Amino acid sequence: MCQEMFPKKELVRVVRTPDEEIIIDPTGKAAGRGAYVCRQESCLKPDTFASGKWKKVLERALNMSITQEKYDAFREKWLEMMGQ
Repeated sequence: MCQEMFPKKELVRVVRTPDEEIIIDPTGKAAGRGAYVCRQESCLKPDTFASGKWKKVLERALNMSITQEKYDAFREKWLEMMGQ
């Protein structure tokens, strides 16, 4: 979201799997098209997710159309992982 540069170790990889699912890849080795997301608090706020900005960014980065159902499931997993 912020488009700042960080070392790869400080980023979280989000992957579009060959089955068109969106997963969080903590290992950085899952098969599929990936995008790296920072862990900054400003990028992780729940209202940022609600605004739809995240959905558009993910669609562009993962080169896919994301249904609201898939986006909501991803958002829940993401917030759970980040402890929010």
